[in-house]
Amino acid sequence: MVEDPKWELALLATVQSFYQRLLSDQLGGEMPAPAELAPDAISHTDDVRATLDRMQLWIQLLDMAITPTMLRLGVQSDLDPEVAEALLRYFARHRDDSGANRDKTDLVATFLFRHPRVAGQWEQRGYGLDGSIPLSPFEIALLEILSESDVPVLSEADVQLLREFGPLLDQANRFQDFSALMDSGIIPRVRQLKASLGESIYHPGVLATLAPYNVAFGDRFHSLFNAAAKAIKDYAQRLEELGGSILSTVDGVEVTVEHVAALNQEALLKVDYSAALEKFRRVARLKKELERRPPIRRNSPDSTHSAHAVSAGGAAAAPALAPVAVPKYVPAAITPQALSVEEAKLRRVEESIRVFVRVADPKFRQIVPMRYFNLMLSPAEIEAYTADYLEQAGPRADAARMLLRVVAVTARITTEMEELKRSQNSPSVWKLHADSLVVLVDMAKRLAEAVDRLALTIGQQAEAQANSKPLRGSLEKLRERTGEAARLIAEA
Repeated sequence: MVEDPKWELALLATVQSFYQRLLSDQLGGEMPAPAELAPDAISHTDDVRATLDRMQLWIQLLDMAITPTMLRLGVQSDLDPEVAEALLRYFARHRDDSGANRDKTDLVATFLFRHPRVAGQWEQRGYGLDGSIPLSPFEIALLEILSESDVPVLSEADVQLLREFGPLLDQANRFQDFSALMDSGIIPRVRQLKASLGESIYHPGVLATLAPYNVAFGDRFHSLFNAAAKAIKDYAQRLEELGGSILSTVDGVEVTVEHVAALNQEALLKVDYSAALEKFRRVARLKKELERRPPIRRNSPDSTHSAHAVSAGGAAAAPALAPVAVPKYVPAAITPQALSVEEAKLRRVEESIRVFVRVADPKFRQIVPMRYFNLMLSPAEIEAYTADYLEQAGPRADAARMLLRVVAVTARITTEMEELKRSQNSPSVWKLHADSLVVLVDMAKRLAEAVDRLALTIGQQAEAQANSKPLRGSLEKLRERTGEAARLIAEA
């Protein structure tokens, strides 16, 4: 039984109006509504509940006709946020078990995050009533929008799934090449995660996690895709100037200059997800094939002469092609930018562990769930993460701050080692994690030197020695993990 049938009917009328406009645009003609469900008829109805029953059936029919792709094209920047909020309320209140309904909910929430009513509305963070759980303004807004809906309860398994989105986005932002992004498996992994959430996807906290991820990943994806398409078109143009026509062969099909000329990035980004994904993969494979070929250069007199010489000498004059050796991994130089990126990640890890330890049950807070492993904390490390004296001066605070950093670096090295092992079949992804490990190993060595300097500074005071002893134990764990990372990189 609907608590407020008039409110429900007004909500469905808004959804109906949007759906009819969307279908009319698709069909190229007006999509009429049943006479008893026209706006005037609804506003003057004497039997609200009977009208509501008919409206619910009609909306279900319209819902079946509208795919997530049609909805994605319909929620453009000029859409009234109130209509988007009505759609979100409808999906949350009339949810079903279909992936299509969950996809639509995800799309509308992402639209609301991308188009706040006030610029910069989602950038600041607040705190829950207990003062411990950070809440984003977007999540607070979703709580208000869905306040009339029956919100599902999040399980610990759901929370674990949500923790994967941050590392996946960090990984995506590190890619500089579209092919590497497509090879990484991030896209199917995210689809799998969203499907695993089931009805929990209608929870405001879940949508507040998914929407920012979708926006950030989408921006990165479009940037790399457009760069890849431009590189392919530039290659095709140079080949055409030289009189060539066939660029390469992808999946047994010859790709010609004409094919590339017909590539429309904007249209491809609007295609249905499943069909578009395969086209994106082909673009990535084509770019990868072109990168394996030598760069095209305009014929110079010298090169023309060399070409004639080879032609005159026959096939015997051409040197035999040497087998291509797999290059050994050469660590990238540790730049200030790389250190700055890793420093930001370490701060996020420290804060994440701090929040978990402070709100977790004291019986279990020594086990911090990470993406691939459980991080075990010693009593001294737990004390440091719950300490209220970190901003003070003195040996105790210095040792505690150093302890937090040792734990964070240990966690980051362990995470990157696990990522490295899982990316053996994708060289470009593997190299990203190897480069991160190189930076982390260097930071760990400098951290150990800083601990030694701290030990010398605080001297032989009894309190200082008591504070430095746990730090030495944590540092020993870090050294063991650093040694494993160094061996893993050396064996590459």
